[in-house]
Amino acid sequence: MHRLTNIIIGVAVALISVSLWAYINRPQSTPEWPQQVMGFSFSPYRADQNPLEERFPTVEQIEEDLKLLEGKTVAVRSYSVEATMSEIPRLARKHNLNVCLGAYLDYRLARNAVEFPKFLKVAKSNPNVVRAIVGNEILTLNLNLSELKKDDFEKLTDKEKKSVIKPELFKYLDQARRELNVPVSTAEAAKIWHEHPDLVEHVDFIAVQILPYWEGKEAMDAVSFAFDVVKGLKEKYPNKPVIISEIGWPSHGRTRGDAVASVANQAKFLRNFLERAPSEGYIYYIIEAFDQPWKASIEGAVGAYWGVYNADREPKFEFIQPIMPVPNWQVLAGISIVLAVITFALLLIDSRTLHNHGRSFLAIISYFAATAIVWIVYEYSSLYLTLGAVIIGVLLVVGMIGIIAVLLAEAHEWAEAIWYKHRRRQLDLFLPTDASLPKVSIHVPCYNEPPEMVRQTLKALAKLDYPEYEVIVIDNNTKDPNVWQPLQKTCEKLGPRFRFFHVDPLSGFKAGALNFALRETASDAEVVAVIDSDYVVDPNWLRDLVPYFKHERVA
Repeated sequence: MHRLTNIIIGVAVALISVSLWAYINRPQSTPEWPQQVMGFSFSPYRADQNPLEERFPTVEQIEEDLKLLEGKTVAVRSYSVEATMSEIPRLARKHNLNVCLGAYLDYRLARNAVEFPKFLKVAKSNPNVVRAIVGNEILTLNLNLSELKKDDFEKLTDKEKKSVIKPELFKYLDQARRELNVPVSTAEAAKIWHEHPDLVEHVDFIAVQILPYWEGKEAMDAVSFAFDVVKGLKEKYPNKPVIISEIGWPSHGRTRGDAVASVANQAKFLRNFLERAPSEGYIYYIIEAFDQPWKASIEGAVGAYWGVYNADREPKFEFIQPIMPVPNWQVLAGISIVLAVITFALLLIDSRTLHNHGRSFLAIISYFAATAIVWIVYEYSSLYLTLGAVIIGVLLVVGMIGIIAVLLAEAHEWAEAIWYKHRRRQLDLFLPTDASLPKVSIHVPCYNEPPEMVRQTLKALAKLDYPEYEVIVIDNNTKDPNVWQPLQKTCEKLGPRFRFFHVDPLSGFKAGALNFALRETASDAEVVAVIDSDYVVDPNWLRDLVPYFKHERVA
């Protein structure tokens, strides 16, 4: 019977668990991804490459990426002409892609002096370069390095060093506008454009970076926020065209305010933005085509997950079908159920005293623990992991298993404490039979106690599941008959097991009462137990305690 009940409980909780998985991952209708988008931010670095360490993609790898994007976008935006990055415009032309060419500037003025002339040369030699962006967010910190001494400069953080001298930026912008036949600008957040109106005088258009995640916006509200940003810039600078040089949403990372980084939110934000963008007539570049694991070192973990495609060049979400938060949730739900069934079966090995409520509670805890393990491992395994991160992950899993083991043990104890058929007895193999149980004399000393309180204790003692015991109630020195006489009557009603003594005067207070009770204890009583007059005992109290007593009279 127990086995059938356990199966029914396990199946019921499993169905509830699957239903919750299905509810959380129900398909969400979202506008379809267009056949072709306006533009992608394009950084062709693979998972093992990093420009900070001068490990660049090969020309062949760059062309593979551009071939993948052919027909899916009109243009790509590059960020540098360093090393093989200078080949992007030439290779893009082979795949019918326009290029917004970028020059990377930072605090290394000598490097800038090499980068910028090469940038001009690449722009002039490739007719598919349709616009140019000199520098990316280099004024975001509004830091003027010309005011710093050399010693102070070395104390700057890496992020602060990303800034360049503002006049130098103006110099490069002006030179690019003179020598190139395409519109020129620099890319900055909207705040910088509002705070630096002099910057607008040195550009042909405003290139604004709009990343609602960093502003803590909720994914569904972020699209309206993005268009409000563009509208605000157009109103302030009506004579300058505005393009969105970066817009996107990360698929992983910490929550910022109402902004939750997830694959589902990335898909929702981008698909809703792309549905509305054509009617607004904006030029935009989605950040970005491919995930860039190397960016985690400068932007935190979230920096690696802005791509529409992952580092293996696979799409991260559905372009046409409704969006599900976890597309393969059925597999995860199945694994969690298998783990839960095993855990539940182990907990039931030692659960013979439990009611069905207790068994159901253990089933729920088992499924909760299994689902938590599966979800955490799934989330962690979907990250770009280094060897160090893998080792840390293994250690975390081991620690998590230990914590869950403690949780399950506590849950089992809790279930036994609340939903038991009868209390588990310690040392069951050594318990004596009823015939060999010792007679127990229970002493209840009281003085001027509320009659109803003591009466509850006495009634509980009358319900003890024990073959041989007596109860001696000693009221010492209570003056008011209305207090002690009701107790005397209660003992008379409860039968011959109960004997009541009112002793006045009696010296020694409670100790004197106990000494008196010992004298009145039945000669065949082998164990004496003393309880307070306000203690309401469990019916199994004596059976649970007697195995720990030595079977001889206590004098």
